[in-house]
Amino acid sequence: MIKKLYDEGDFKRPFNAGQSKDPSRSEFFRDYGRVIHSASFRRLQGKTQVFPVNESDFFRNRLTHSLEVSQIAEGIAQKFNYEDEYFKTQNLDTKLITTAALIHDLGHPPFGHNGERALDDAMLNHGGFEGNAQTLRILSNNEKKVKGKDDKPFGLNLTYRTLAAALKYDNKIPISRRADEKLVKGYYKSESKLVKKIKKNVCQDSNKKDFKTVECYIMDIADDIAYSTFDLEDCFKAGFVTPLDIISSSSDLLSAVAQKVEKTIGESFDQTDVLSVMSEIFSDLFSAIDKSNDATVLAGQYYSSSRKLIKDGFYRTGLSSQLVKEAINSTIVTLDHDNPALSKVSLKRDAKIKVEVLKQFTYLKTIHSSLVKVPEYRGYELVQSLFKALSDEKSFLLLPDDVRSLHQSASGDFSKQMRIVCDFVSGMTDRYAVEFYGRLHSDSAQSMFKPL
Repeated sequence: MIKKLYDEGDFKRPFNAGQSKDPSRSEFFRDYGRVIHSASFRRLQGKTQVFPVNESDFFRNRLTHSLEVSQIAEGIAQKFNYEDEYFKTQNLDTKLITTAALIHDLGHPPFGHNGERALDDAMLNHGGFEGNAQTLRILSNNEKKVKGKDDKPFGLNLTYRTLAAALKYDNKIPISRRADEKLVKGYYKSESKLVKKIKKNVCQDSNKKDFKTVECYIMDIADDIAYSTFDLEDCFKAGFVTPLDIISSSSDLLSAVAQKVEKTIGESFDQTDVLSVMSEIFSDLFSAIDKSNDATVLAGQYYSSSRKLIKDGFYRTGLSSQLVKEAINSTIVTLDHDNPALSKVSLKRDAKIKVEVLKQFTYLKTIHSSLVKVPEYRGYELVQSLFKALSDEKSFLLLPDDVRSLHQSASGDFSKQMRIVCDFVSGMTDRYAVEFYGRLHSDSAQSMFKPL
């Protein structure tokens, strides 16, 4: 007997609000609507993806990135529904897949990974801070949609299957750790009971290890594809990097990229391999160059061809489309016959290598640049300063009324109060964080009547 992909427990919610069901709207469609209309989703438009959001309206932010991830994820799901024998009859729900992609970055704080690092340093002995863990907390607690008995918050009160799609790392983050210990990616202790309920309803085993649903796998791969392609496209548009820069990169950068790719794919990979992959990706760009020209002419032709990605929007988007299409067509699914919900999704070897090389190059090229380091440093210092100011003994008076009320209700539990401050700061957009900082520290005239 063929096991169902979705079962009764998948559609249940942490809190039964007793609402009458609308037969024209599936439970996953209701989840999608709740996410789209949430404050956390809107705030993604004001959070950095690669370049600070104040640099240009053209560059991607966390919101546009999430929309692109959702399109790629849906494309992968449609491919499996069309090609795979199991999923032809047990279709992946594309609305659930879309929602999984739209929520994947909700937990990111202002100023990207540097804001994340600043908050984690501040929360070192109070459960840490991690973007994926924060996403689950937002969905199940912070968002102001559903309240239960005694005003207990249930966040958006999404179905267990949708919440499962946000559970990217199945690890409980320790309450405290040494400063030299790396953060364990996963979920906070405050959501540990919820995670057990998710597992119980999705796979009938509350103690299941290495829990990750097929929707989460698809979202994760779609995120990598988007990051490796569209973030690099932004770098090209900005003139931040060109293909010529890539193939003539320093040995240190190529070595760093190779090491990260090697760690991910689990096989030997060196600088020569990095250059080989990059040369293949950009082969069409340099194919018309006449190699018989003298060095000066040849250098000029390479430079002009390389600049094409900055000047020619048609070529730039054409290359991105090609890379995304190749990656989607290279996805494979391995069915878990005992529990189809936990089926694994991966990329074929060559496609995975290509995605990883582009992703790691973009990441390392940007974080090592002095142009990016300055706003990164400012972001870390600003978030750290905000947290320090708001977590002092009497500083709760600086918090908005609703956050202040939560802070006071947690009186006597310092770690819980710190988490409430962390929730507030991490939910800020880049611009709001700068403005709030200015109201605390700047001599510039700021209206006291503007709401916090």
